This record gives sequence, structure tokens and C-alpha cells, in this order.
Amino acid sequence: MASSPRPAATAAAHRRGLIQRPPSAQAYLSAAAALLVLAAWGISKADGAAWPVANPVVTCAEVEDAGFPSSFVAKPFLFLQGDAIYMFFETKNPITSQGDIAAAVSEDAGVTWQQLGVVLDEEWHLSYPYVFTYKNKVYMMPESSKNGDIRLYRALDFPLKWELEKVLLEKPLVDSVIINFQGSYWLLGTDLSSYGAKRNREISIWYNNSPLSPWIPHKQNLIHNTGKMLSTRNGGRPFIYNGNLYRVGKGQGGGSGHGIQVFKVEILKSNEYKEVEVPFVINKQLKGRNAWNGARSHHLDVQQLPSGKLWIGVMDGDRVPSGDSVHRLTIGYMIYGVVLILVLVTGGLIGTINCSLPLRWSLPHTEKRSGLFNVEQRFFLYHKLSSLISNLNKLGSLICGRINYRTCKGRVYVVVVMLILVVLTCVGTHYIYGGNGAEEPYPIKGKHSQFTLLTMTYDARLWNLKMFVEHYSNCASVRDIVVVWNKGQPPAQGELKSVVPVRIRVEDRNSLNNRFNIDSEIKTKAVMELDDDIMMTCDDLERGFKVWREHPDRIIGYYPRLSEGSPLEYRNERYARQQGGYNMVLTGAAFMDHGLAFKKYWSKEAEVGRQIVDSFFNCEDILLNFLFANASLTSTAEYVKPAWAIDMSKFSGVAISRNTQAHYHVRSKCLAKFSEIYGNLTAKRFFNSRETQPTKADEEDKFQVSDSPAEGQRTSLTLMPPGDDDDAGVTPAAALASATTTLLRSLLLLLLLKPIL
Repeated sequence: MASSPRPAATAAAHRRGLIQRPPSAQAYLSAAAALLVLAAWGISKADGAAWPVANPVVTCAEVEDAGFPSSFVAKPFLFLQGDAIYMFFETKNPITSQGDIAAAVSEDAGVTWQQLGVVLDEEWHLSYPYVFTYKNKVYMMPESSKNGDIRLYRALDFPLKWELEKVLLEKPLVDSVIINFQGSYWLLGTDLSSYGAKRNREISIWYNNSPLSPWIPHKQNLIHNTGKMLSTRNGGRPFIYNGNLYRVGKGQGGGSGHGIQVFKVEILKSNEYKEVEVPFVINKQLKGRNAWNGARSHHLDVQQLPSGKLWIGVMDGDRVPSGDSVHRLTIGYMIYGVVLILVLVTGGLIGTINCSLPLRWSLPHTEKRSGLFNVEQRFFLYHKLSSLISNLNKLGSLICGRINYRTCKGRVYVVVVMLILVVLTCVGTHYIYGGNGAEEPYPIKGKHSQFTLLTMTYDARLWNLKMFVEHYSNCASVRDIVVVWNKGQPPAQGELKSVVPVRIRVEDRNSLNNRFNIDSEIKTKAVMELDDDIMMTCDDLERGFKVWREHPDRIIGYYPRLSEGSPLEYRNERYARQQGGYNMVLTGAAFMDHGLAFKKYWSKEAEVGRQIVDSFFNCEDILLNFLFANASLTSTAEYVKPAWAIDMSKFSGVAISRNTQAHYHVRSKCLAKFSEIYGNLTAKRFFNSRETQPTKADEEDKFQVSDSPAEGQRTSLTLMPPGDDDDAGVTPAAALASATTTLLRSLLLLLLLKPIL
């Protein structure tokens, strides 16, 4: 659509239960040409450790309703007042499961938001808080279809206190808006009470010269009640651009719609209405469940700022499809049911379970007779039950003990069945306790950010690079990937499968120093230096990024090393653990401030060190550790243990570290030379120590970085919707181990115990 805004990713809202909704995020529109996501503007907030600030800007974890985190937030609307921007949105009360209206305010053009809490609460469900002004007064028209009407509220103490002004219509309208266009006020909404109305396929229109006057129905009501793919239910605030009126609608799918459509209103009269859908594409992230809007977005509000030069927009989005938690529970328990049936059948086949049911179960009980009819009916039921038990016993006699588990064939059968049961139990446990599969970012003080992933490689490692880019580009906080190409013919852009931008930086000469070349095109403060032969989970990256945001002056890495002795000797992680500490981390898998680190590396004092790196073609990571340690009296390196990591260099013949003994010998030489020039490294840092106490935000998030990856997992409702990713503090690994152990014990009992029935 050439004449309308084109937003990229914007807001989100998280919701638990049958439907999942997301948080709220921000986007800007320059000259009404194209909305840019918040992160693209490069706005930083040091107090939130966000360089830059990224979407989403509001999540359910930050909104409290009834003293608990909201179940979800959705359908945000903006209201501009002076230099402040207010956001009104629907929030679900976790106690009553009812929608209320909450608000937040931003004093910095929408970058950060302060929650104001619930501002409107009724005895019925409220949503879609459409806020507008009329004669210098602020009004809100929320959806109240559960009460059978549409109501207008006036602000008594904006934005916290509202009073009912009047009932506009005695109709259960959903997703209604009021727009002043061509001298008249128009009310557009979906009337669920109308004959033949379909939830997402029609709108009704009323009009008058004032929003407070009685509304006159449009001659063509119902409008657009046909068509299989076209949806006309409102999905946000209508806007005027270049004199044309555009209406935002929801796409088809689910009760609340799926996707966003934009319609250009060509005719809007009291007796005629015509609109046409115009091309409208949101630059949706392709990271699937790792993106806050990976599943859908179904609401958009864009407004022009008072300056007239910029537009600001907000939208919501889902990380997972609606009903995802119920779907996972259903599949998981169905698999458990199959496991139970398979255990019983196997027990019967090998003869450890008696395959006949006692006939006494079908005998009538002696009790006081209460009429001939009841007696006959009771004996008829007992006769039917007796016949059923007899037939089951005949079937059981055919299969009972058919397999002798003491023979070789029988043992093979039992082993195969046990393997199948273990696999099914693991799959079922994964569905129930394994979460929704999303590897979400960890916010700091409610703010998200992004980092640049940088790797160094050359032509002989192209197969590693392809796998590296495809995997890590799906991580939530990865903004872009920079490939430092040291030697050979670089790959074409189409060879690398990525959902984020990939930039190949071709170097003039093959040097390990190129890893830390100053690069003005890197737009984030954080750089994750990661060798292309190291594979780990996105959640491990997100945990490390959170620790770096808390300590941006440090190197935060995943591979600890200890150098000690006289002369200094390079030691691996196993030795460091035996000694209880480390004093450097490898920068082949580490977060750092590229402005700080790269500047140190290319300083004059590091010139001799860089020459040593070139002479050995090794040790660039050790040099950076020395440079950081030389500039600080405190610890400059911190270790985060990954849940798992695979070093692909062990399967490659081109890695410089493939000969471990020779590699360690060279690095010990580097240590000796660097210590002569730059002094010793900092004192040993213990694996389980943290120099800083947990912040309030850490305590609220129930997240801590430690030596144990299990302790580094999210364990509260703060970061994910309850019922979707958390189950009363039971980790997936613990649940899986427990279920598997129980299953194996049951099978052993079946084999060892005599029949008891």
C-alpha cells in the first residue's frame, strides 16, 4: 500500500490458558512512509542495560492485576497528551479470569513505560479500550459485549479514574471504534446480536454529528457478511493518511483473528459504504516461537506525533498459537494412556498379569428390594456385565502367557517393548513438562535488547558456517550476524540460510587479530564472539547475554581456563574445576562491549601482543584477557555454564586446536610472553561466586547465573505464562527422570512378581 504506513514488528502481550496473547512493543514511522521497529532506531537506556532497547516494551510479567502478574495483555491503544504517551490495554485478571483495562505511560517517546495498574474494572469482561477526545474531554469506549451493550466512560482524573457517561447502544458490540471523518462521527463495530452475524466477517455502522447523540444505524447494516477469506472485524484504530481514511481489521483465524488487514475506505455515507483491501505487510520476524510475535499479531494502532513528522505505532503479538498449552497436555496424557495400555498388554503376554477378571464382579449384591421393576433391571445389568466379563476372559486366555520371557526370543521382545515404552514416556513427558519450545530472552528491569553475533572463518570451514548461521539466526536477541572472512572465496549471500541480516566482512590478510577489528557498522553495544564450530542452545546465549547486561565492563564467556604456575601454564576447564576457580574465559564464545574491547585490542600498548598473536597464529583470546586484567583491579572475566555445548572442531581436520597437546604448548608460550609485557592475570575467581548481590529485578525474575545450568533456568511465572512453560517448579529434566524411573520399576515388578489376580 503506497499511501499507508507499513509497520514492522511492534507490540506483544503474553497470555496463558486456552488463548495466548503477547506484550506490547513499539515502532516509529518516518514521514508516514515506513514504520521501523524500536531497535532499528538505536535508542539506548543505560539504566535498563539496553543498547539498544528492543521489543517487546510491555509484557504480562510487568503488569500486576489483583497482586499477581497478568495472565495476558493485548489490544493496546495509544493516547498522546503533551510530551507523554499513554498506552491503554486489556489485561486478564489471573484470579477472576476476567478482562480489565490497564494503563502505562512513557515520558521518552515510547522507549520505556511505567505501569499505572488497572484503571477500569467492571463486574464483566472488558477489552479493546478505545480512547479519544471530544470537546477537550477524554473518553474511553471499551468493549463490554458480555454485558450486552457498548458504554462510554469519561475521565475524571486522567488516566486513573473514569466515570460512566452513557450507554451508547444496547447491543453487544465487539472491537468498536469512533472516528470523526468528513464532518460526522462514525461508530464501527461487530454486532454479535444481529441475525446472521459472524464473529469476524461483518461490521455494522452508526453515525451522528456527535459521539454523545443517539446513534443512527447505517442503511447497509450488516456490511461484508460474505466471503470466505475476508475479515472485517476491527483490529485497531482507523487512521487518516494523505486525506484518505484507512480501517484496520483482523485477519481470519481463531476467535480474535489472526493477522492484520488494512482497508481503504472509498465511500462513507449514511446510505452507502465501500472499502477495498490494500496491500499491507508487516515485517514479521521469522524466528518462530523465539520471537515475541512469531505466531501472530492481530492488533495495530498508529498515530501521528504532534510534530507532524513522525508516526508512532503499537501492536500486539503471540509467541505460540492459541490453545498451545491445552494441545500439549492433551497429546502428553494420550501418550501416557498408550504407555499404560502397552504395559498391561505386555504383562498379560508374558504372564505376569492374570488375564481373567473375577466373575464375582458380576454377581448381584444382597440388598433390600425396592420393586419388581428395579429388581429385573438390576439382574439384566448383572447379566450383561457377566457376559462382558466372560468375553474378556476368553480374549485374555488367548493372549495370556503367549510369550515366554525366559527364552531368547521372549527377552528380545521384552527389551524392544521396554525401549518403546521409554521413548513414549520421554515424548509424553516432553509434551507435558517440556514447555512450549520457546527460548525467550531475559529482560533487565523490564527492558529487552539485542546483540551482534560475530564469527571468524575461511573457505575450508564453509560447512560449519552454514550450520552456524542457520541455527543462531533463530535466537531471540540476535540482531544480525557478522562473518569475518579471513581466507579464500567468500560465499554468496544466498548460500547462508538466515532469518537475520548476515554481513560478510572480507579481510585483506589471514590474521587472528581480525576478530577484534574495529567495525563502525556494528550497531549494538554487545558483541557475541563465537567460533563457528561451537554449537549451544539459544537459551544458553540468552542467559549469557543477561549476565553481560548486568556487567557490561566484563568478558562473559562459556569456556573457563586457569593459568598458574611458574612459568605460567595454560590449563583446561577440568583442571580449573579441580582447583576450584578460573582467571580467564575464551573469547571464542564470549560477550563483550565491542567499543571497549576492540579499542583495547588495537591500542598502542597491545601492538607487541598482536605481533605475538601473528607469529604463533594463536592466543588472540588470551591477549584480550590480559588487556582487560591490566586495566582493572577487579575480576574482568565471568563464566556462565551452558546447558550443553558441542565443539564441532573435534570432527574437523582444519581446526587449529585439533592437536590438543601442541595447542596447549603454544598457548603456554603466549602466557609467558604476555605476562612479561602486561603482568599477571587477575586472581582466581571461584566457580560458584558472584561479586554482586542479586538485584530486586533478579529476585523478581527468580533467575540466577551459577555453575549449575538447572539453577539458571526460569523458575517463576514472571518470565513466561503459567500453565505453558512452568509446572509448579518441576523442571523438564526432573520430571523426565522421575517418569522414566517409575516406568522401569513397574516393568521390573511385572517380570519379578508372581501373578496376584
